[in-house]
Amino acid sequence: MKRRTLLQAAPALLGLPSLSRAQAAYPSKAIRYIVPVSAGGGSDMVGRTVTERWGNLLKQNFVVDNQGGGGGVIACQAAARAAPDGYTLLQGYVATHGTSPATRKLPYDAIKDFTPIGMIGGTPNVLVVNASLPVNNIREFIDYVKKNPGKVSYGSAGQGSLTHLTMELFKQQIASFMVHIPYRGIAPAFTDLIGGQTQAMFPGLAAAVPHIRSGRVRPLAVTGLQRHPQFKDLPTLDESGFKGFDAQQWYGVVGPAGMPAPIVKQLNDTLATVLRAPDLREKLSVEAIEPQVMTPEQFGNFIKADIARWTQLARARGIQLDS
Repeated sequence: MKRRTLLQAAPALLGLPSLSRAQAAYPSKAIRYIVPVSAGGGSDMVGRTVTERWGNLLKQNFVVDNQGGGGGVIACQAAARAAPDGYTLLQGYVATHGTSPATRKLPYDAIKDFTPIGMIGGTPNVLVVNASLPVNNIREFIDYVKKNPGKVSYGSAGQGSLTHLTMELFKQQIASFMVHIPYRGIAPAFTDLIGGQTQAMFPGLAAAVPHIRSGRVRPLAVTGLQRHPQFKDLPTLDESGFKGFDAQQWYGVVGPAGMPAPIVKQLNDTLATVLRAPDLREKLSVEAIEPQVMTPEQFGNFIKADIARWTQLARARGIQLDS
């Protein structure tokens, strides 16, 4: 056998997987990066900020493909149906791979239909109240709710949203009732909270920051196990007695199921390098996002745990929505 033929045949002779020329040269063309929201806004900014730096490392362009609509269903289906060659990736997030699978029947399987690549980062949720409410901390708020049964209402960005489920988790743990008022998005929910039509909400920190800083709403605590760098004086729910209380608006990267392990590793390694850069942390701080480096295995387990947590809560609270 000629030397070249022998070298090409060696992996098969040794029982090892061989890389195709396309895999070995990856990436040899632009990478399609599906973002499941319309252009503009926080999620789109995250995707464009990360892929600009990621593309520089991989020496290939990322083409951001915004596919809004259907609560991320359209984008997820497009990604799941793509060839698993590393040239189509999806920016999954808490709705597409967390709360929606827990509360709806979807035309995709958030675990089986995708290959986890890595986490990008997340921002906590924050319990905020109308500035005129006579409470200044979490304990005073709980006492107020218990003393006013059925008279306290909270807004959310919609049925089954993270803002909805986080408050339902809180209600479950304090064993008290609050009226849920769902809105079509977080902006109108804030309008009514500031106006006093509702008294409380559990939005993502990024959406709450301008209203907190203007004094129009009062923050009481954040989710997660550590205080947020931008609000070091604001306690976590965990340290306030709600051990392990966690919820976050997170973003990560997945591809179609069946992607080759070498390509997944290359994408994960380079993504990790991007996330560790100090200038990226500064950029993402606009959305109050803290970068989080995870291996593909860790990110896959994270997705499974997030779906399991919200599924358990949805069943306990009777939250099951039409697809």
